[in-house]
Amino acid sequence: MNLIRNYRNWRRYRDTVSELSRLSTRELTDLGISRGDIHYVARKAV
Repeated sequence: MNLIRNYRNWRRYRDTVSELSRLSTRELTDLGISRGDIHYVARKAV
C-alpha cells in the first residue's frame, strides 16, 4: 500500500509542477507564486 500511495503522491506532485509551469509569470504573480517556488508549492500540495 505504501508503494501505491507514494506513486500517487509523486504523480500529484508532477502534475502540479506541470500545471504551474504552464502558467505565465504574470499568472503566477497573481497567485503569489514565483517561478522558483513552483517545486515548493507542489510539495506542499501533496
